[in-house]
Amino acid sequence: MSDITQRLIYLAVVLVIAIVLRLVLVVIINRSVRALAARTPDPDSSTMSGRSGALIARAGGVSRERQRQRVTTLGSLMRNVVDVVIGIVTLLTVLSIFGIPMAPLLASAGVGGVAIGFGAQSLVKDYLSGIFMLAEDQFGVGDIITVGDIKGTVLEVTLRVTKLRDFTGVVWYVRNGEILTLGNISQGFSVEWIEIPVAIDEDPDKVISVLRDALDGMSEEEAYADVLMDQPEVLGVDSMAGGTMIIKLAVQAHANQHWAAVREVRRRAQEACAAAGIRKPILYPSTPQ
Repeated sequence: MSDITQRLIYLAVVLVIAIVLRLVLVVIINRSVRALAARTPDPDSSTMSGRSGALIARAGGVSRERQRQRVTTLGSLMRNVVDVVIGIVTLLTVLSIFGIPMAPLLASAGVGGVAIGFGAQSLVKDYLSGIFMLAEDQFGVGDIITVGDIKGTVLEVTLRVTKLRDFTGVVWYVRNGEILTLGNISQGFSVEWIEIPVAIDEDPDKVISVLRDALDGMSEEEAYADVLMDQPEVLGVDSMAGGTMIIKLAVQAHANQHWAAVREVRRRAQEACAAAGIRKPILYPSTPQ
């Protein structure tokens, strides 16, 4: 058997092993992704009824979707890593089979790697930060986040950059390595504090009672049952200054879904105070200089 034939046989064997190994690893990754995506259990709605059952079922659905998106992204990343590693090892093995000296090549690659490493520190930082953000599920596409002075909706998340669109329509590209502090408005719940100003000489107990009656049962109404997590709460007198007494209210809703409920609370509070004859803040005339 000639030398060239033997090398071609070795080449075929290496390629077959590389292809089989890649297929096996991809199958393992795909099965792991499906298993992790299905790990979040379904809420047992058969034992729940009414608003509580609906809220728990809805939360479970959101959790399952976030889990699926997260593990799918990580699975895609792992498949890319497998392709790169197997490709590099296969290339080096093929070069070795055909007698191409590897020492100068590896030495050149090492020197080049050091040079590139010094010049691409920020790029490596971006990629590592992107990997950790995806692994920790800090945010996902569709979430509203705050990064520094930028607040907007996440349009796309890659290992290097995160793309946001703020509320004026501007699209921002933020390098993952530059994200030091991040706030996610779309996870958990939102709490809005509402201040109701009335005249300082009004009876606070009367004002609180009127507001509570006006907001009673709002969380059970069909329009707000899936939005509000609890009944709007009248906390009491928050401050008094000049001719104004501030009554503080709190509205707790599902993440980033409180806007309509807050506007409705303000409307009902205004109408209830007007109907009960509760006066607006007293405006004292300014003292002439």
